[in-house]
Amino acid sequence: MTDKVRIAAVQIDPKIGANAENLDKILRFARTAAAGGAHLIVFPECALCGYMFTSRAEVLPFAETVPGPATEAVAGFCRETGSHVVFGLLEKDGQKYYNSSALIGPQGLIGCYRKAHLVYLGADRFLDKGDRPYRIYQTPVGNLGLLICYDINFPEAARSMALQGADILILPTNWPQGRAKVPRYVIVTRAYENKVNLVAADRVGEERGARFLGTSRILNCWGDPLAEAGTTAEEIIYGEVSLSEARQKHVVLVPGEFEYDFIGDRRPELYGKLGQ
Repeated sequence: MTDKVRIAAVQIDPKIGANAENLDKILRFARTAAAGGAHLIVFPECALCGYMFTSRAEVLPFAETVPGPATEAVAGFCRETGSHVVFGLLEKDGQKYYNSSALIGPQGLIGCYRKAHLVYLGADRFLDKGDRPYRIYQTPVGNLGLLICYDINFPEAARSMALQGADILILPTNWPQGRAKVPRYVIVTRAYENKVNLVAADRVGEERGARFLGTSRILNCWGDPLAEAGTTAEEIIYGEVSLSEARQKHVVLVPGEFEYDFIGDRRPELYGKLGQ
């Protein structure tokens, strides 16, 4: 496994209900990102289908199975380029429908994360809550943990994956205007408090009266910004992160005088109902 991983966060403006058109855009931007040297390419929440749906009935025609047509198309790209890609979609599984992100690599589908915390907005109002425990995926580009948008506001989710050895937290998101504190402060805190690299890929544009924030960011494991996108344009940003640095949780500032470990210094026996 390599130490340095070049990440691309791809900020796009998907069109609601236009899965085929959005998939073409995902593949086109992914090819540009791969040509730019990216090993891991991350797209926004619901990049395949859009987000501001008004009923469960309206959601249903645009949800896909995983694996399914979109994940297979992206898998073909990953096999061709050796890349790893994460993109958001609405997932259909029997009578259940989820806000999901698919992780795909050169060998095909690696995993699918279902959004656990559903805000009362857009499609999330009509979807089922994610039903799978948090886990990490061991890949050639690091141990990857997936969250979606609102999930990042719950520190337990990020911490649970850090405790499992996550090197990079991946956050596809649809931040609406008015939520600027999340990219500015919340994701920085999650990266810093867990000493884990973090990539947040947001969308831009306006959809059914909702305008999205952009401001996609890539942070290193100290919470320092490596790259930040603007607020209106479709664009790709790049950042190179270190896996080995994220794994060194014990920080020595002055040997024997000033050292800390946000993971090793935890006191779970005192935390009471935190996990209940």
